[in-house]
Amino acid sequence: MIFLKEVRYHHRHFDHTGNHHHRVNTFNDYNEAVNEYKKSFPSKADVMENTPDYAVREMLGYMEKVGCETCFDRFDSQKPHCNFGIAGVCCRNCNIGPCRITKKSPRGVCGADADLIVARNLLRWVAAGVAAHGARGREIMLALRAAGEGVLNIPIYGVEKIKKTATQLGLTTEGKSVEKLAVEIADILLEDLSRTVPDNHKTLSAFATKERIDKWRELDVLPIGAYHEVFEALHRTTTGTDGDWKNIMKQFLRCGLAFAWSSVLGSSIAMDSLFGLPVRSTVKANLGALKEGYVNIAVHGHSPLLVSEIIKQGRSEKYQQLAREKGALGIQFYGICCSGLSAMYRYGGVIPLSNAIGAEIVLGTGALDLWVADVQDVFPSIMDVAKCFKTTVVTTSDSGRLPGAEHYGYDHHHSNINDTEKLAKIIIERAIESFEERRDVPVFIPQYEVDAEIGFSVEYAIHRFGSIDVIAEGLKSGKIRGIVNLVGCNNPRVMYEKAITEIAQILIENNILVLTNGCASFSLLKLGFCNVQALEKTGSDLKEFLKPDLPPVWHMGECLDNARASAFFRALADAAGKDIKDMPFAFASPEWSNEKGVAAALGFRLLGINSYHSVYPPVQGSENVMKYLFEDTRETLGSVMVVELDHLKLADRIIKDINEKRKALKWD
Repeated sequence: MIFLKEVRYHHRHFDHTGNHHHRVNTFNDYNEAVNEYKKSFPSKADVMENTPDYAVREMLGYMEKVGCETCFDRFDSQKPHCNFGIAGVCCRNCNIGPCRITKKSPRGVCGADADLIVARNLLRWVAAGVAAHGARGREIMLALRAAGEGVLNIPIYGVEKIKKTATQLGLTTEGKSVEKLAVEIADILLEDLSRTVPDNHKTLSAFATKERIDKWRELDVLPIGAYHEVFEALHRTTTGTDGDWKNIMKQFLRCGLAFAWSSVLGSSIAMDSLFGLPVRSTVKANLGALKEGYVNIAVHGHSPLLVSEIIKQGRSEKYQQLAREKGALGIQFYGICCSGLSAMYRYGGVIPLSNAIGAEIVLGTGALDLWVADVQDVFPSIMDVAKCFKTTVVTTSDSGRLPGAEHYGYDHHHSNINDTEKLAKIIIERAIESFEERRDVPVFIPQYEVDAEIGFSVEYAIHRFGSIDVIAEGLKSGKIRGIVNLVGCNNPRVMYEKAITEIAQILIENNILVLTNGCASFSLLKLGFCNVQALEKTGSDLKEFLKPDLPPVWHMGECLDNARASAFFRALADAAGKDIKDMPFAFASPEWSNEKGVAAALGFRLLGINSYHSVYPPVQGSENVMKYLFEDTRETLGSVMVVELDHLKLADRIIKDINEKRKALKWD
């Protein structure tokens, strides 16, 4: 069943002048702007009436009936939200405060004004984003190294990726085994991640374009290493250190580069080297794909190492037979957030159900026996819902503990990484036990499901078309008017999943190819955009280019796979003989909500690609920082951050800007 037809949108004319931002000059002005912004926040009742996924609507009604709260209830209870927090003018960096910028008190006790406080808060956010992706990436880099040394008993599947990466990094490959190269690559990635002595960032130097490297050097924002830039960001924002908001924003850019080239690309290289590239395949998506009678295991988070072994063991005949002996039909895996997406495109048969915001809804079906939670976007509230439905929750990382959950995972030093198989077996056996213990739990599964195509990558695109030049020619000719990487988290400040799906609909109707990954991609998977039948809702030129077997939305994986999108952009720009900043590309994360979202958008803007959003960053209290993000970086980076609360207008703006890029290239 395809649900694309349920997406409601308005056809629009693209002749408006673009986005307008509040210019903040006084305390009253930004209060007025924030109050206006808060009026746009939907209520739970609004979500139940307007979210595009009818399975979500049914589940919210069901959970309300059984008395189980969700994040939408808690979002309502937080209202009215704090104006100071939304505007970014609350400083808690020392114990003199907290200080808030008001008309009466335009500076904090230390003398920090709104510009400095907003800039410091934003820098700490992006530093946290660098740490988040970098920490989960470090685990895979360590695992790649351990596999190469024979310490970790996991096969190295990405043989071709290792050989290609080694060449790109300038390593000598002759006479070296894949295992030896894996260790050398891992060492480079770990060095770039943790470097403290100033030196060349090897990954960035090998994979970024000369034009961009020259620009970043000119701006003096080339990073030393991810750890150092996070360290320095926290240092600069401590009491009485960096008092220049412009200098703070320079460190903001350095962190953005560290995020893009170590935390994201470095982690992606390690994952593809160890686990292999995505494989294009077809999966079932949405809650109707839940299977009663099976030992149902959900994997949730961002760390694929232990998850890969859990799935391997769970699919073995030994454990399938054990499950049958205990009365189950077998063992089935489901994906929540990025651990699920990573497993889905590599191993097949892992059914994607929901992003992080919808995790409680999935638990509320009562169909899950075991919930494997590793790191990031795992809300502590899942424990309350799990308790209601007797679902066993297991945590697997010392970085991510949950009160009341059972813990079988790696220690702080990863000294037990060689116990991966042992840990996976314990977790599978616990799932089977949980199945036996939950026979009396009622199950409610809304009957909505759809087939979705997954596993797209640069390598697949070249294989499918025979050459990247074919796609580049499609761009030049206008068969593909532009390409948008439509990604990001979800945020209750925006109607749940509505902005993502309606923007996607407008883009494909206007012959714009959409790439997607991470939390935002679940709505596109669930509502049929990743199915070839979506070509029926696609503009005639793009439809002609993609038919008969390609959907208009290409699912590239988890949030880390922004690296695939940027690599695709690079390959197309090279094929067209143009700089990336001049190409008809865009990055959109309409519902972004956390530190990684700030960093991801910044990473693409550093490439010279605009980012588009329907959620404001916490900067409305500073005219200068707003102007810096929304206007000034056009001159320095060739790109800006665009915020438009009306997502339909945001889609218009994306199309308008893509058309202007095409005009400048003389492609029309």
